[in-house]
Amino acid sequence: MARLSNELQRHFFEEERPEKVTLADILLLAGERIFGFLLVILSLPSALPVPAPGYSTPFGVLIFLLAVQLIAGAKSPWLPQKMMNHPIELQTVQKFLKAGIPWLKRIEAIARPRLSYICTTLAGRVTIGIAIALMAISMMIPIPGTNTLPAMGIFVTGFGLLEDDGAISLGGLVLCVMGAILTTSILMALAWGGSSLLDIIKTWLGR
Repeated sequence: MARLSNELQRHFFEEERPEKVTLADILLLAGERIFGFLLVILSLPSALPVPAPGYSTPFGVLIFLLAVQLIAGAKSPWLPQKMMNHPIELQTVQKFLKAGIPWLKRIEAIARPRLSYICTTLAGRVTIGIAIALMAISMMIPIPGTNTLPAMGIFVTGFGLLEDDGAISLGGLVLCVMGAILTTSILMALAWGGSSLLDIIKTWLGR
C-alpha cells in the first residue's frame, strides 16, 4: 500500500488537476483505509499551525458523523453528498498539504502494524470513536484555542487507524485527553471570569 504522503504529493502536485476539487475526488486515494484516511484529511487543516478559517466547524461536523459510525461498528463510512461534492479551491488544498505532508512523512517513518487490535476490534474502535466525537465537538466551538490540539488528537489517532498502528492511535488518544482538558479549561475560564481549570485544581489542592 502506497504511503499517504506519496499519494497526496502525486495526486495534487505532480498530476494535472482542475482549479477546484471535492472531498469525493480525494476519497479516490483512500482504498480500503477510508475511515482513517478521512479522519486524517479532515483534521489536517485545523491541526496545522496555519490559519484555517471556516474549516474547523464544517469539518468537525463531518468528523463527528464518522466518529458516530465508528461507535456503531460501521465497516464503511457515509457522508452527506452535498458536503462530499462541495468544491474546494485546489490552491487551498495545496497550501495545507505543503504544510502537512512533512508531518505525515515524520509519522510514516515510525508507523507499522502493531497493537492492531486497538484499531480493528469493536472495543478499540468504539473507544477511538468516542474520543474523536468529543474532539470533533471541540473543533466546532468557535472559540480560539479549542480547535488545534483536538484536531491534532484526531489527526494522530486517525493515522493510527490508517496504518493499523495501535501505538500511534494510543498517542493520539493522549492528545485527545489533553485537548479535552484544554477546551474545558478555556470554557470554564470564559464562564467563571477567567478561572481556568488549572487554577481551580490549584485552589482545590490548596484547601
